[in-house]
Amino acid sequence: MNAHEKSEIKPFSVNQDYDFEIRTALGHASAGAGDPGEILAATEQVRKNDHEGWFDAWKALADRTAQIADTAAGRGHRVSAADAYLRASAYYGVAVNALSSLDDTTRLQPTFAEQRKAWDGFIAHTSADVTAIRIPYEDDALPGYWFRGASGATAPTLIAVNGSDGALAGLWASCIQAALARGYNVLAFDGPGQQSQLFEKNIPFRPDWEHVLTPVLDHVLTLDGVDPDKVAVYGISQGGYWVARALAFEHRFAAAITDPGVVDVSTSWTSHLPPSLIKLLDAGDMAKFDKEMAFGLKFSPETARTWAFRARPYGTTGYGETIQAVRTYTMADVAGQITTPLLILSPENEQFWPGQAQQLADLTSSVSTVIAFTAAEGADGHCQPMARALTAQRMFDWLDEKLAG
Repeated sequence: MNAHEKSEIKPFSVNQDYDFEIRTALGHASAGAGDPGEILAATEQVRKNDHEGWFDAWKALADRTAQIADTAAGRGHRVSAADAYLRASAYYGVAVNALSSLDDTTRLQPTFAEQRKAWDGFIAHTSADVTAIRIPYEDDALPGYWFRGASGATAPTLIAVNGSDGALAGLWASCIQAALARGYNVLAFDGPGQQSQLFEKNIPFRPDWEHVLTPVLDHVLTLDGVDPDKVAVYGISQGGYWVARALAFEHRFAAAITDPGVVDVSTSWTSHLPPSLIKLLDAGDMAKFDKEMAFGLKFSPETARTWAFRARPYGTTGYGETIQAVRTYTMADVAGQITTPLLILSPENEQFWPGQAQQLADLTSSVSTVIAFTAAEGADGHCQPMARALTAQRMFDWLDEKLAG
């Protein structure tokens, strides 16, 4: 579960999880969702396991940046305001993740509210053509943001699917900004268990993402400026699983990208469990599994914090219940049903789902293409955090050619 450091780039923190967060934040700078100097200055004094200090550093940075944005907005400096609101929203996003692993979660909702307020400030001041929308979903609606890449004209469209804990500002940096620069329309939204659905409505993840992505696509096809033959979908991090799973049942997309390829979400959990505990799970002995997990986590507070952070969106309580729920997040048995042209990004030193990009490619060999990213390029690790410009170039060049064809 921990973000093990395997890159050749010198660590920015001796804490592996902090280091991964810093790398991700630095990578967002290529699309304006971060500024390297202020990120490094804010985090350089945080000690290895000072989790309150880690939260405080990001919260203070976000507060300061949001104040800059408010001041710029009040003086009519729209570009400066948009830039600062975007960075502030990204920084609040890291602060929210920091809080998710602490014992006291009373600050979660207020901090998320600040994150979303900053994002809304960005939406209000950006020069991008964007509208907040509601996507019909079951008996409710999902909040979304509709970005027009070519106002007044029909254009290719990208639906962007976030990961398990990503903020919308991170999704902007991962694909929205690059797509808009190439003339695409983009829809970004919060699905079950993500962001507003988790923190405001307590709605958990679901494994059968086709029941999410199909109504999202249905709604996109009703929007002005959409070429129905050129709608693609992108999923980052755990979104790579959700997109691949949905593609097995939803065949109307012209192309799809998983960043990276994910077949079985549960391996990022079970690979850290000893065989004796796996046997208890397989035997259905939840009581003994929970007892032994509780005992073991008393001696591993770092693992306990990670568990609390990762388990929250699944809406489960017991340790065994959580693992059994996560085990349903697999699509190996349905991957052969995918008919959509699929680009699979495969970074060297993938720390959460190693080997699964190639596994997905093997299961979808008739429709898939794999692009590798390496440490020598500074592009290794989960979602290539330090090489997002390179990632955008490679995946959008592929997508441009697929949609043109």
